[in-house]
Amino acid sequence: MENGVKLEGIKVLDLSQFLPGPHLTMTMADHGADVIMVEPKNGVGEPVRAMGARMPDGASVWFRNIARGKRSLALDLKNAGDKAEFLALAAEADVIVEAFRPGVVKRLGIDYETISIANPRIVYCSISAFGQQGPLRDKPSHDLGVQALAGTLDLSRGFSDGKPNMPNLVAADLASSLTALSAILMALLRREKTGKGDYIDIAMYDSLLAWTPNITGTVFADGRAPAPHAMRNYGGQAMNRVYETNDGQYVVLAGSEAKFCENLLSALGRPDFVELAKGEPGPSQAPLIAYFAETFASKSRAEWEAFLSPLDICWAPVRTLKDAFGDPHTQAREMLLKDDAGNSHIGPAIKFRREPAKPDLGLPAYDAANTQTRFRQGRY
Repeated sequence: MENGVKLEGIKVLDLSQFLPGPHLTMTMADHGADVIMVEPKNGVGEPVRAMGARMPDGASVWFRNIARGKRSLALDLKNAGDKAEFLALAAEADVIVEAFRPGVVKRLGIDYETISIANPRIVYCSISAFGQQGPLRDKPSHDLGVQALAGTLDLSRGFSDGKPNMPNLVAADLASSLTALSAILMALLRREKTGKGDYIDIAMYDSLLAWTPNITGTVFADGRAPAPHAMRNYGGQAMNRVYETNDGQYVVLAGSEAKFCENLLSALGRPDFVELAKGEPGPSQAPLIAYFAETFASKSRAEWEAFLSPLDICWAPVRTLKDAFGDPHTQAREMLLKDDAGNSHIGPAIKFRREPAKPDLGLPAYDAANTQTRFRQGRY
């Protein structure tokens, strides 16, 4: 196994806060990039330092899982001296990530056009709710508002009341984080050939829409909005649905391929339902959905786990996030890491055979970067 890391020597200035930008730059830090968080000089810095549950050392779990392995530099970018300090760092940087509202970096004089004059190799990534141009450009929003306008929140309507539910994941935040990471890596790869960086405009809205190829069928084919409860992914397929057990727990069937339908229904003694199970989602699935609902409600989740485990079908118990992080598979995948003090960290999801991630589980103290030496040469 080689000793290096994929992004060794890459220097990143991160002006973003909360989740999309910090999440992507932490991923870069895990793989060797030198990341400086440019935090506001307000005595608080990154807002999530103080958000949500905290570990015994006082650090929030959220902050621990977006800031590890980075350095912190507090700057007031409206101050001439601090702005000069930022521009000096930017002249040496490979990547800048910012998530201000469109137009802010231009007013501050730290925009791509300004920085690329001194540093034409810079890869400059702007992440915003709706992008740098378009009718919604200046509309403020976080994840929920983006999901509402992108049409994905409408897909969360409940079975009983037909009303949209609060989303369980900040999909627009995370989609834009991964989209931005992909774009930055593409730009760095291209820079190896051209010697020039680029400007990247990432919209949370665009990123979320790009994740909908499996649910846009009726929109593109028929010109009508999806009917969630008739769709395969949202409960319209009997073999892809949540079912309650008699102890108030839940199991899911999660795959409608022919062999899975045959394996399950044969084991249940109902081969007469096989052809229906293999059919298209929608109202025609109602008899089988009713059968499964009644059947799963007849036993406990533990009993169903014992029955289903030997079968070659897609199924799972509905677990809590706590259950998931305590699972031996999570441990085997190194998705739960512990630092020397016993604090938990979410592990890197990118697994390289050569030069795997080497996450530094230390957290940056507020405004603790040594800017006299600028960026480190190499890794730590």
